Amino acid sequence: MHIVITGAGRGIGREMALQSLTRGWQVTAIVRQAGTAPSGTTELVADMRDLDRLAAVCAGLRGMDVLVNNAGIIGPARQTTLDMDFAGFAETLAVNTLAPLAMAQAVLPAMGAGGRILTISSQMAWMGYAKSDRIAYRASKAAVNKVMQGLATDLRPRGIAVMLIDPGWVRTDMGGPDAEEDPAAVAAGILDIAAQDGMAKAGRFLRFTGEERDF
Repeated sequence: MHIVITGAGRGIGREMALQSLTRGWQVTAIVRQAGTAPSGTTELVADMRDLDRLAAVCAGLRGMDVLVNNAGIIGPARQTTLDMDFAGFAETLAVNTLAPLAMAQAVLPAMGAGGRILTISSQMAWMGYAKSDRIAYRASKAAVNKVMQGLATDLRPRGIAVMLIDPGWVRTDMGGPDAEEDPAAVAAGILDIAAQDGMAKAGRFLRFTGEERDF
Protein backbone atom coordinates (compact mmCIF):
# COMPACT_ATOMS: atom_id res chain seq x y z
CA MET A 1 0.00 0.00 0.00
CA HIS A 2 1.20 3.51 -0.83
CA ILE A 3 0.41 6.15 1.79
CA VAL A 4 1.16 9.88 1.59
CA ILE A 5 1.36 11.76 4.89
CA THR A 6 1.67 15.52 5.28
CA GLY A 7 3.43 16.97 8.30
CA ALA A 8 5.47 13.79 8.60
CA GLY A 9 8.50 15.45 10.18
CA ARG A 10 7.24 15.35 13.75
CA GLY A 11 4.36 14.48 16.04
CA ILE A 12 1.56 12.20 14.91
CA GLY A 13 2.65 12.49 11.29
CA ARG A 14 6.13 11.16 11.98
CA GLU A 15 4.74 8.37 14.13
CA MET A 16 2.33 7.39 11.34
CA ALA A 17 5.18 7.33 8.83
CA LEU A 18 7.32 5.12 11.05
CA GLN A 19 4.49 2.72 11.80
CA SER A 20 3.53 2.58 8.12
CA LEU A 21 7.05 1.44 7.32
CA THR A 22 6.81 -1.33 9.92
CA ARG A 23 3.60 -2.47 8.23
CA GLY A 24 5.52 -2.80 4.97
CA TRP A 25 3.81 0.12 3.27
CA GLN A 26 5.36 2.51 0.78
CA VAL A 27 5.49 5.92 2.45
CA THR A 28 5.72 9.35 0.88
CA ALA A 29 6.41 11.90 3.60
CA ILE A 30 5.66 15.56 2.94
CA VAL A 31 7.64 17.84 5.23
CA ARG A 32 8.30 21.55 5.50
CA GLN A 33 12.04 21.25 6.09
CA ALA A 34 14.31 19.01 4.04
CA GLY A 35 15.94 16.15 5.92
CA THR A 36 13.22 15.78 8.56
CA ALA A 37 11.30 12.84 7.08
CA PRO A 38 11.91 9.42 8.67
CA SER A 39 14.53 7.23 7.02
CA GLY A 40 12.99 4.79 4.58
CA THR A 41 10.32 7.18 3.33
CA THR A 42 10.29 9.18 0.11
CA GLU A 43 10.66 12.79 1.24
CA LEU A 44 8.87 15.62 -0.55
CA VAL A 45 9.41 19.18 0.68
CA ALA A 46 6.54 21.66 0.62
CA ASP A 47 5.13 24.48 2.71
CA MET A 48 1.42 23.91 3.30
CA ARG A 49 0.79 27.62 2.73
CA ASP A 50 2.05 27.35 -0.86
CA LEU A 51 -0.86 25.67 -2.61
CA ASP A 52 0.81 25.79 -6.03
CA ARG A 53 3.85 24.04 -4.58
CA LEU A 54 1.66 21.25 -3.24
CA ALA A 55 0.35 20.55 -6.71
CA ALA A 56 3.87 20.58 -8.14
CA VAL A 57 5.43 18.17 -5.62
CA CYS A 58 2.54 15.72 -6.01
CA ALA A 59 2.64 15.72 -9.80
CA GLY A 60 4.96 12.71 -9.95
CA LEU A 61 3.03 10.49 -7.54
CA ARG A 62 1.76 7.17 -8.83
CA GLY A 63 -0.32 4.32 -7.43
CA MET A 64 -1.58 6.11 -4.33
CA ASP A 65 -3.91 4.32 -1.93
CA VAL A 66 -4.14 6.71 1.03
CA LEU A 67 -3.61 10.40 1.72
CA VAL A 68 -3.46 11.54 5.34
CA ASN A 69 -3.82 15.30 5.67
CA ASN A 70 -2.02 15.62 8.98
CA ALA A 71 -0.10 18.91 8.79
CA GLY A 72 -1.60 21.68 10.88
CA ILE A 73 -0.85 24.68 13.08
CA ILE A 74 -2.44 25.94 16.29
CA GLY A 75 -2.61 29.52 15.02
CA PRO A 76 -1.46 32.91 16.28
CA ALA A 77 -0.89 33.95 19.88
CA ARG A 78 -3.73 36.47 19.61
CA GLN A 79 -6.85 34.67 18.45
CA THR A 80 -9.90 35.70 20.38
CA THR A 81 -12.99 37.26 18.89
CA LEU A 82 -12.12 40.52 20.67
CA ASP A 83 -8.42 40.56 19.84
CA MET A 84 -7.59 38.80 16.58
CA ASP A 85 -4.34 38.61 14.65
CA PHE A 86 -6.08 38.53 11.28
CA ALA A 87 -2.95 37.70 9.30
CA GLY A 88 -2.38 34.78 11.66
CA PHE A 89 -6.01 33.74 11.30
CA ALA A 90 -5.63 33.72 7.51
CA GLU A 91 -2.47 31.61 7.80
CA THR A 92 -4.29 29.15 10.06
CA LEU A 93 -7.08 28.78 7.52
CA ALA A 94 -4.53 28.34 4.73
CA VAL A 95 -2.72 25.51 6.49
CA ASN A 96 -5.61 23.78 8.26
CA THR A 97 -8.44 24.25 5.75
CA LEU A 98 -7.20 25.13 2.27
CA ALA A 99 -4.11 22.93 2.13
CA PRO A 100 -5.99 19.67 2.84
CA LEU A 101 -8.32 20.37 -0.07
CA ALA A 102 -5.40 21.37 -2.30
CA MET A 103 -3.60 18.15 -1.37
CA ALA A 104 -6.68 16.08 -2.13
CA GLN A 105 -6.99 17.68 -5.56
CA ALA A 106 -3.26 17.22 -6.18
CA VAL A 107 -3.26 13.46 -5.47
CA LEU A 108 -6.50 12.52 -7.21
CA PRO A 109 -4.82 11.78 -10.56
CA ALA A 110 -2.75 9.12 -8.77
CA MET A 111 -5.65 7.61 -6.82
CA GLY A 112 -8.24 5.23 -8.17
CA ALA A 113 -11.34 3.53 -6.82
CA GLY A 114 -10.73 2.19 -3.34
CA GLY A 115 -8.56 5.15 -2.36
CA ARG A 116 -8.94 6.86 1.01
CA ILE A 117 -8.41 10.48 2.03
CA LEU A 118 -8.18 11.05 5.79
CA THR A 119 -7.96 14.55 7.25
CA ILE A 120 -6.93 15.14 10.83
CA SER A 121 -9.46 17.44 12.45
CA SER A 122 -10.01 18.15 16.14
CA GLN A 123 -12.56 17.75 18.92
CA MET A 124 -12.25 21.54 19.17
CA ALA A 125 -14.20 21.78 15.89
CA TRP A 126 -17.37 20.43 17.49
CA MET A 127 -20.20 22.95 17.00
CA GLY A 128 -21.65 21.96 20.36
CA TYR A 129 -18.84 23.85 22.08
CA ALA A 130 -19.41 27.54 22.81
CA LYS A 131 -15.81 27.99 23.93
CA SER A 132 -14.00 30.94 22.37
CA ASP A 133 -10.35 30.21 23.15
CA ARG A 134 -8.13 29.42 20.15
CA ILE A 135 -10.99 30.49 17.92
CA ALA A 136 -8.87 30.68 14.74
CA TYR A 137 -7.86 27.05 15.23
CA ARG A 138 -11.40 25.99 16.12
CA ALA A 139 -12.82 27.78 13.08
CA SER A 140 -10.23 26.30 10.72
CA LYS A 141 -11.02 22.77 11.86
CA ALA A 142 -14.79 23.32 11.69
CA ALA A 143 -14.27 24.65 8.16
CA VAL A 144 -12.15 21.70 7.04
CA ASN A 145 -14.83 19.36 8.38
CA LYS A 146 -17.39 20.95 6.07
CA VAL A 147 -15.00 21.00 3.11
CA MET A 148 -14.16 17.33 3.51
CA GLN A 149 -17.79 16.39 4.01
CA GLY A 150 -18.49 17.99 0.64
CA LEU A 151 -15.48 16.30 -0.95
CA ALA A 152 -16.74 12.96 0.32
CA THR A 153 -20.01 13.55 -1.51
CA ASP A 154 -18.23 14.47 -4.73
CA LEU A 155 -15.80 11.53 -4.65
CA ARG A 156 -18.26 8.84 -3.61
CA PRO A 157 -19.19 8.07 -7.27
CA ARG A 158 -15.50 7.45 -7.96
CA GLY A 159 -15.20 4.97 -5.10
CA ILE A 160 -12.85 7.18 -3.08
CA ALA A 161 -13.67 7.49 0.62
CA VAL A 162 -13.08 10.76 2.47
CA MET A 163 -13.10 10.72 6.26
CA LEU A 164 -12.32 13.11 9.10
CA ILE A 165 -10.37 11.99 12.15
CA ASP A 166 -10.50 13.35 15.70
CA PRO A 167 -7.17 12.34 17.28
CA GLY A 168 -8.11 13.61 20.72
CA TRP A 169 -5.73 15.62 22.87
CA VAL A 170 -2.33 14.15 22.00
CA ARG A 171 1.07 14.47 23.69
CA THR A 172 2.92 16.26 20.90
CA ASP A 173 4.63 19.62 20.56
CA MET A 174 1.21 21.10 19.85
CA GLY A 175 -0.73 19.18 22.50
CA GLY A 176 1.85 19.49 25.25
CA PRO A 177 3.08 17.02 27.88
CA ASP A 178 -0.17 16.93 29.86
CA ALA A 179 -2.31 15.70 26.95
CA GLU A 180 -4.35 12.53 27.38
CA GLU A 181 -3.46 10.48 24.30
CA ASP A 182 -0.23 8.70 23.41
CA PRO A 183 0.91 9.59 19.86
CA ALA A 184 1.89 6.01 19.06
CA ALA A 185 -1.59 4.71 19.96
CA VAL A 186 -3.27 7.52 18.01
CA ALA A 187 -1.09 6.88 14.96
CA ALA A 188 -1.86 3.16 15.07
CA GLY A 189 -5.59 3.84 15.24
CA ILE A 190 -5.50 6.21 12.29
CA LEU A 191 -3.52 3.69 10.21
CA ASP A 192 -6.01 0.95 11.10
CA ILE A 193 -8.77 3.17 9.67
CA ALA A 194 -6.64 3.94 6.63
CA ALA A 195 -6.10 0.24 5.95
CA GLN A 196 -9.82 -0.52 5.69
CA ASP A 197 -12.32 -0.12 2.88
CA GLY A 198 -13.67 3.26 3.89
CA MET A 199 -16.80 3.66 1.78
CA ALA A 200 -19.13 2.67 4.62
CA LYS A 201 -17.75 5.56 6.68
CA ALA A 202 -17.21 8.08 3.88
CA GLY A 203 -18.14 11.60 4.92
CA ARG A 204 -18.07 10.71 8.63
CA PHE A 205 -16.18 12.28 11.54
CA LEU A 206 -14.43 9.47 13.43
CA ARG A 207 -12.47 9.12 16.62
CA PHE A 208 -9.02 7.64 16.03
CA THR A 209 -10.41 4.48 17.60
CA GLY A 210 -12.95 4.19 14.79
CA GLU A 211 -16.16 5.28 16.53
CA GLU A 212 -18.25 7.92 14.82
CA ARG A 213 -18.59 11.27 16.57
CA ASP A 214 -20.79 14.32 16.06
CA PHE A 215 -19.75 17.25 13.92
